[in-house]
Order: sequence, then structure tokens, then C-alpha cells
Amino acid sequence: MSRILEGLGVRLIWFDSLGAKSSSIAIETSEGVLVIDPGVAAMQPSYPLSVEEKIRLREQALKLIETWCRRASAIIVTHYHYDHHVPPHDPSLENARAMWLNSKLLILKNPNTYINSSQWERARILLSELFELTGVKMDDYLSEPEASDFEDPVSNLSIAISRSFGSYDKRRRELLEKGRRWFMNLIDKLWSKGPWIKEAVLPDGTKIVWGDGKVFNIGDAEVLVLEPWFHGVEYDRTGWVTPLLIKHRNWRIFYSSDLMGPIIEDYAEYIAKLRPDVVILDGPPTYLFPFMFNRINLRRAIENALTIISAEPKLIIYDHHLLREKKWRKRVSEVFDEAKRRDVLILTAAEYLGRKPLIDSIA
Repeated sequence: MSRILEGLGVRLIWFDSLGAKSSSIAIETSEGVLVIDPGVAAMQPSYPLSVEEKIRLREQALKLIETWCRRASAIIVTHYHYDHHVPPHDPSLENARAMWLNSKLLILKNPNTYINSSQWERARILLSELFELTGVKMDDYLSEPEASDFEDPVSNLSIAISRSFGSYDKRRRELLEKGRRWFMNLIDKLWSKGPWIKEAVLPDGTKIVWGDGKVFNIGDAEVLVLEPWFHGVEYDRTGWVTPLLIKHRNWRIFYSSDLMGPIIEDYAEYIAKLRPDVVILDGPPTYLFPFMFNRINLRRAIENALTIISAEPKLIIYDHHLLREKKWRKRVSEVFDEAKRRDVLILTAAEYLGRKPLIDSIA
């Protein structure tokens, strides 16, 4: 088994193929450890394990994530879902202060724009608890909104919007129009009303900044935090995420966060044009098929994975949403076939670590 990631100082902390929802990695830089998306959640009710075992696996993952975060000098949170960040009030944490604070650099998804209602609230829970741990109040870091005009991100998705899906086109136009109304409602009732939270330096020296669209140099690693991309389809109600391009030891590592495939063609083309050496890619949520994830979007996700493979990265870690039901490999078999044809190494996190994906081991 190739040990590509070890040579890059990259560690796969926890992923869904290990039995709990997560997409957490660490990078060992010349100025300390960078942890990306320190979150974990128990598997959904349909996952074929007992509730007790799901909780046990979630706690096992959390302990490992917390251990890495205590070592970290910097943490990145790409969006505010609990499988990507653990709030300080989580009762299973041994020491929330040591995990999140102690003069760390916290690079967080901007909590004020390109964010849906639930993540707006979760961001404020996280930040208020971080402030309180250092003896200050979030009220001291609030401001009036700094913008009221926001570009519709769908207007930049020229490839996706130009596609035709035959008889599905009429329904898709209806969904896009409905989505645009949802987007405008977020602007009118949330982002332009506020209050916004300001970046901050906390009393213990912890620095909190918004990552969207910025470049950070952490030791010998350069991290480009992309502008927000949809968490799934166009106008996806789950909101936005900020994928990452990491340059380390002369390699390019793309971390997708939650693109669910990706489903959107423009994102796949962008990733392919970067020609990354390593792609850490969340696959489509086949566990939601066909009721909450239709055949059209599954097909798009497969084709987009093929586009990324065409750039011939040396390694793809294909995991997260994909590893939540037993037919996952069959549903995306084309992806594995194309990777084999092009001699691209594609593995789940569990397989990279020398283990069988847990979902494949359950009778």
C-alpha cells in the first residue's frame, strides 16, 4: 500500500468508512499541526448498527480528534455541521479549552454571509462558547452588517446551468427558481439584517479569523480557503462550504469538504484544472437515494468524479457521505473502473489505513 500521505505529513483522523460521520484530517507543518474539520456525529438511524455501537464509535472518533486538536497550532472549520466541528459544550469532550483555545489560530467559515439559517445559529453557538471560555462575551464582538448586496453564486455556474436533462428540465427550472427565492430571503432576512460577528483576538491569545477566499501560510504549508461553494446541488438548503487547496512539500492537496460528489459540474472542472496530486473527496450521499437524492444528481456526481479522475491525481480518498450504506460501491462502480483504467489510486480512508470499510463488514 502506498504511503503517499505520510510523506506529505497528512494524517486521516476519522472518516465515515470507520463507522462515524466525519471528514477530519491533520497536517504536520514546520510550525505545528493544522487540523481540518474537527467534528464527528453518530451514524444515521438507517446505518445497520445498534445505537450503542454508533455512540461508541462516535466517542472513539471524538477522542482521537480531540487529541490531535490539543496538539494543533491551527484549526480550520469549513462549515458549521457537527460532523465538521464539535462545539465546546459537547459533554464527551475531556477539555474543550485545550481543544479549541490556548493561542491557536482558528480559521472559520465566515458566519455572516453565504450561510443558511441553521449554520448561522450553530456558528453563533460555537463562537459564543469560545468567547465565554476566555471570559468575554460575544456581544462585544458584534457589528452592523457590512454589506447588503450579494452576488448570486449560481450566476457563475455556467456549465451546470447550461446542461439539459431532458424531461427533468422543467422540474429543474422550478427548483432553481424556488432556490433563488430562498437565496434572496437569506439576504433580506439574515445577512443584511445581522448582527454580524467580527474577527477577534481572545484574551488567551487565540485568533479567530474568517477563511473565505483567503490564503494562509502555516509553517511550510500554504492553504487557500476557497470562496463558498454549495453543499450539494445549486441552492442546496444545507448551505455552503469552503473547500481547501493545500500546498505542502511541493504537492497540491485538494480537500473538498461537503460537495456531495461533487454534484455541480463547474466545481469538478475547477478541481481538475488545479491538477492536484491528492484529492480528499466526499462522494455522493447514496444512502439518500432515491427519495432525497435523485437519479439525475447521482449521475452528475459520478460524471464529475470521472472529470476529477481525468486529471490523474496520484491518490483520491473517496469517503464521507458515500460510506453510509451497503450498496455504495456498486452505485459508483464507474468511478472505480475509470480510476483503475487510468492507474489512479482511489481508496476509502479505512482502506488507506489498511482496514475494511465498516459498512462492508456488517452482515
